[in-house]
Amino acid sequence: MSQWNLTVVRSSRRTLSLQIRPDGSLLVRAPLRMPEREIREFLREKSDWIEKNLAKVEKANRVGEEAPLSAEDIHDLADRALREIPPRVREFARRMGVSYGRITIRNQRSRWGSCSSEGNLNFNCLLMLSPPEVLDYVIVHELAHRKQMNHSAAFWEEVAAVLPDYRKQVKWLKEQGPQLLARMRSGA
Repeated sequence: MSQWNLTVVRSSRRTLSLQIRPDGSLLVRAPLRMPEREIREFLREKSDWIEKNLAKVEKANRVGEEAPLSAEDIHDLADRALREIPPRVREFARRMGVSYGRITIRNQRSRWGSCSSEGNLNFNCLLMLSPPEVLDYVIVHELAHRKQMNHSAAFWEEVAAVLPDYRKQVKWLKEQGPQLLARMRSGA
């Protein structure tokens, strides 16, 4: 347990949980009376997962340190997003047969997009640094919420009807997204 920067928080919960924080430290939540040896065993069983994910966090942090985005960079990305995203949204909304409200571009640290219950769409300006097919996926994902305000099987069918290979874009965001988001930390 001492090989990692670890915090154990005990509470009246029934199960163990493990979280890797953005700074690379581990947070274990444990039941009040759970013996420390059981926590150590849990960490031993999860050690491969921990090491793999710690490496991802460290890589994201290195990228963030090497190439932070300045306020001017973010402003330029937002301007570009305002020019490029609305026409793509219009096209996909037409194809999907949905309407939408306002489109807002943000410089978010954790989300790629969102859709409100009123149909307003938000997109992260960092999408301008992703491949075009990833941007299209996020647009289609948010527009699919105009038909299904959840992530049910029916929702994913809506996404797949427009982008049959959407899983490749999801994979790209999971693998490459943290490095992009890390650039925002030091920036604006």
